[in-house]
Amino acid sequence: MKLLTVIGARPQFIKAGTVSREIKKHRTIKEIIVHTGQHYDSNMSDVFFEQMKIPTPDYNLGVSSASHGAMTGRMMLEIEEVLHKEKPDKVLVYGDTNSTLAGALAAVKIHIPVAHIEAGLRSFNMDMPEEINRILTDRVSTWLFCPTDVAISNLSKEGFPHTSIHGVKQSIMKSGDVMQDGAIFYSNFAKKPEGISVPPDFILATVHRAENTDNPLNLSNIVDAMNIIAQSGKKIILPLHPRTKKMLKSIETDFTDDVIIIDPVGYLEMVYLLKHCSMVMTDSGGLQKEAFFFRKPCITLREETEWVELVENGFNILTGANKELIVDRCSRADSLFSSNYSIDLYGNGIASEKIVKQLAAE
Repeated sequence: MKLLTVIGARPQFIKAGTVSREIKKHRTIKEIIVHTGQHYDSNMSDVFFEQMKIPTPDYNLGVSSASHGAMTGRMMLEIEEVLHKEKPDKVLVYGDTNSTLAGALAAVKIHIPVAHIEAGLRSFNMDMPEEINRILTDRVSTWLFCPTDVAISNLSKEGFPHTSIHGVKQSIMKSGDVMQDGAIFYSNFAKKPEGISVPPDFILATVHRAENTDNPLNLSNIVDAMNIIAQSGKKIILPLHPRTKKMLKSIETDFTDDVIIIDPVGYLEMVYLLKHCSMVMTDSGGLQKEAFFFRKPCITLREETEWVELVENGFNILTGANKELIVDRCSRADSLFSSNYSIDLYGNGIASEKIVKQLAAE
């Protein structure tokens, strides 16, 4: 069986690397990896793939830096050419990026069945391009690999499985989360970021979502909250996203020296920071889960999350960009968060095995 994997952003490489290691155990599967180039990253050199033990892509389409429509359309055109050349039996996509949707649409339109890892996730916020990508990708996918019971419930409420796609009935499976597989694997390869002193008992923070960076009031509130927390004696390490750094120039406030600003770090360095921090503060979707994987409480700087089970079980608290709420929840963290990290929410590290076994069998 020939399986063609479409990815376009660094987190997808981490996920795909985890699944690809499992695919290699199946001699009956040949994988072709296509990188759309959606997120250009100068750090994604040959050294990156070697260190992360990720297969180097067979194709790099170089499609980036365009509007959503232009980017998705160009990706579909380029992916379709690869599909005609490689003639895969199945196409595998991850998550909710434009690359995900482009890969799914290009494949299904020429009758190649699609498998979607991280199916069923919903934020119920249709202002997010990612939400549109999730919904449409699920609708045209034959195999829907759901990380959680909530994801399966979301699909059920939407009427899935809808129908057969090109003669094959849609299949829904609770696979668990491949990110937990990756966290377990990469935990042994964590690297201390160079050039910084890591204080004890620090908070690891990230801010990058447009709903925060492009909203001056939200960004100001978050900056003020972090300054108050850091000045009260709780150091914060903030790998500063380029978008956030740019947008800081448009507001009147800025981070104090008590917030330790560093350049964005690689995944292995982020794993190190996760392992050594006392708490996470973020608007990232993936980092919310990784906080749980490494047994850290998480304050999420958003009004909603796709990972509602983290909130329901007391591992994650949503504050949005409310300054008072952020400061209050941080100050009372010891009494607010659950410490029962033995609960199985994401499959305990065998999601990739279940996914590949299913793909190999059908």
